[in-house]
Amino acid sequence: MFADRAKIIVRSGKGGDGHVSFRREKYVANGGPDGGDGGDGGSVILEIDQGMNTLSDYRHIRKYKAGDGENGGKKKCRGKNGADLVLKMPEGTVVKEAETGKVIVDLSGDTKHFVLLEGGKGGNGNQHYATPAMQAPKYAQPGQSAREITLLLELKLLADAGLVGFPNVGKSTLLTRVSNARPEIANYHFTTLNPHLGVVESEGIEPFVIADIPGIIEGASEGAGLGYEFLRHIERTRVIVHITDASGSEGRDPVEDVYKINKELEAYSVELAKRPQIIAANKIDLIPERGPEDPVSLLKKEFEPKGYEVMEISAATGQGIRELLFRVRKLLDETPVKEIRFEQEFFPEYMISLKEEPYTVSYDEESGEYVVEGPRIEKMLGYTNLESEKGFLFFQNFLKENRIDEELQKLGISEGDTVRMYGYRFEYLN
Repeated sequence: MFADRAKIIVRSGKGGDGHVSFRREKYVANGGPDGGDGGDGGSVILEIDQGMNTLSDYRHIRKYKAGDGENGGKKKCRGKNGADLVLKMPEGTVVKEAETGKVIVDLSGDTKHFVLLEGGKGGNGNQHYATPAMQAPKYAQPGQSAREITLLLELKLLADAGLVGFPNVGKSTLLTRVSNARPEIANYHFTTLNPHLGVVESEGIEPFVIADIPGIIEGASEGAGLGYEFLRHIERTRVIVHITDASGSEGRDPVEDVYKINKELEAYSVELAKRPQIIAANKIDLIPERGPEDPVSLLKKEFEPKGYEVMEISAATGQGIRELLFRVRKLLDETPVKEIRFEQEFFPEYMISLKEEPYTVSYDEESGEYVVEGPRIEKMLGYTNLESEKGFLFFQNFLKENRIDEELQKLGISEGDTVRMYGYRFEYLN
């Protein structure tokens, strides 16, 4: 089966621990600290691979891990950095945080490379903590811990035009005739399982990409069958070509079929249902008699007043195909190019699990400053870029969610007082 969804767990590398050691050389009395720094952990990086068109690789392996940084050594030797983990994905993959369903990145357009999780920073060796008052520090900084996240991967095909319609109406036959795609074709009453992309190249027509979206059935927007899975692929198409069996060879009513498919499109996305749409009345070579009440005439009578153009084609014989392609190309030219991108809603760099880590809030009478410290605070500051707007907003929310501002108020803090956190000083604003 075509793999367009996968759920995986990825983990960045842990930073190596700083080392505690002292120089011990002949003729060097009381050698100072020489503990080296730990290496940085490897990062998790996502990249587009133009040669991939499914997510099947991620169906078999579920867990991925970047390399850990090595611990520091003596003689100021720095630990080796952990190897980055680079995950290749097809263009059009939307990466979401699995629990919330929020978008992390849309791997399409200019976004071909994305650092998902940065590796933990290596800890400082004890060489960094020597002071006139403490010349032999026996403390080194531990490396930052690894971070882990569960991802939901969804592949949404990139195409200019999408072919939709019930199973066995001739979408695959049409795609084969007009493009370089070669989907498997058979007279099945169930649907093709593989979406196919093809490039339309015909004399006098500027090339465009067309996708055969597998058959959509009633209830697809509610998850019936595989319909919901396939509806995702239409989201990026600019023009919809609605194929219907005008001959009624399967015993279906073509007018009713168009209404049913459009109802599913609208239930899935109102915006999607408003996209430009052409109705292609297929299999006209199988209509025994033409007249005011034949299926094609009834389609035109029903839908042309509603703004839908109905075109007669036969994917089997080629009749009307070139006219259809010219019309689709013209509609694409008339439709503003609006890049359909899924904006970032979830930011892994601020996903820190610190709820179990302790912290303290106190008042330093000597300096006249309020002091917030502890492992929870130190790790939060280590992961947060306070110079960025997103980082500072996360910092403010962190203080509120952890009720640190409430603790400060209990100690009697006033507007304009100074709050100290591991080398940072902030003015308190109520």
